Amino acid sequence: MTDAMFENLTDRLSGSLRKISGQARLTDDNIKDTLREVRMALLEADVALPVVKAFVESVRERAIGQEVMRSLTPGQVFVKVVQQELERVMGSGNESLNLATQPPAVIMMAGLQGAGKTTTVAKLARLLTERQKKSVMVVSADVYRPAAIKQLETLAGEVGVAFHPSSADEDPVAIAEGAIDAARKKHIDVVIVDTAGRLHVDDQMMGEIGRLHKAVNPVETLFVVDAMTGQDAANTAKAFNDALPLTGVVLTKTDGDARGGAALSVRHITGKPIKFLGVGEKVDALEPFHPDRVASRILGMGDVLSLIEEAERKIDKKKAEKLTRKIKKGKSFDLEDFRDQLQQMKSMGGIGGLLDKLPGMGQMAQAAQGAVNDKSMGQLEAIICSMTPKERRYPDVINNSRKRRIASGSGTQIQDVNRLLKQHKQMQKMMKKFGKKGGMANMMRGMQGMMPPGGGGMPPFGR
Repeated sequence: MTDAMFENLTDRLSGSLRKISGQARLTDDNIKDTLREVRMALLEADVALPVVKAFVESVRERAIGQEVMRSLTPGQVFVKVVQQELERVMGSGNESLNLATQPPAVIMMAGLQGAGKTTTVAKLARLLTERQKKSVMVVSADVYRPAAIKQLETLAGEVGVAFHPSSADEDPVAIAEGAIDAARKKHIDVVIVDTAGRLHVDDQMMGEIGRLHKAVNPVETLFVVDAMTGQDAANTAKAFNDALPLTGVVLTKTDGDARGGAALSVRHITGKPIKFLGVGEKVDALEPFHPDRVASRILGMGDVLSLIEEAERKIDKKKAEKLTRKIKKGKSFDLEDFRDQLQQMKSMGGIGGLLDKLPGMGQMAQAAQGAVNDKSMGQLEAIICSMTPKERRYPDVINNSRKRRIASGSGTQIQDVNRLLKQHKQMQKMMKKFGKKGGMANMMRGMQGMMPPGGGGMPPFGR
């Protein structure tokens, strides 16, 4: 998840909590002032009013109770209370899909038009095939928009899952039942049914989707909602929840919402967990929702666990092992290895994606991104590609005339080539140290080991 979603909230909350976290003694006034700021920050983030009231009240009760006042570090304990209450508002933990049923397990998607339902069907199909090794079939019961059926067919081809054809003159119930029957014959594990969206909640739509739900009896009914609609997202989710037995919510377009109010309101208002976040346009941009990690990131404490998981998933294991073996043998980290590392960082969302998840990076992340942004990483790659294989393996042979050739070949200046060689030297030294410990995933695990137990992040704001 990108931190864009909570940008404003993080700035406001980490600012007001930083003031209190260093206090050796907390007074009623301290607490009252901080809670007023917390309340304002939540309202500005478009969190629904009943949620703000309940949240502030529960933090106040715990803050003036024994837990904080008697602590040796009351400021830090207060921050921890805020973090735990944020988690509680969003749900106790990640609630995964319940697919334990006689296959095919049916997942039904509901939501308003334009919330990103059809794209989410494809993203979820990809996530289930890649991470849970399920076979998936998708089908569209949206008979009002033939373009939606065509769109789903195209996306199914892109993510490599089965598509059950349907047309605008069929009945939605017959379409869904036909798909389930076809999936049973082909021994497919999961069927995801895309339903028609409307521009607003109306009785006819609710009646139709209710009839469809009764007929297919899905194990999961997910409500897809646009995070950018703020607390309206929670209200539409409630309207759907009154008409349909929802099992969870998918928040989409979280990469475009700087406030994040929807994520904090949905659970409280509907009583239903957020199961996934849509974090971008691409078909792999869907992430399981972890309240504890999100709370940690809202407070500017980073999210190292997600970073480790992403590294495990996206880092090319073979290349990483080869590099570790090479360095263990005492061979040095050359420019081809450096290029591989740059490419792997790109696959993990570039510098921005990595820095966002590191503890205590808040404002530093923006500053660091200014210094080393993804554009400059592309430039480094171009310089390395302009070298001969020999120069990449033995950077020491690169003299001034070679530097001139490399610079003109990559459309850069000689000082850019010098800078790259210097960065490579520093990486070489670092790799020598990590080579003994075994690669990038271990380096990240080491960072996780620096966390206080149960704290979810680094000691607040101190690093």
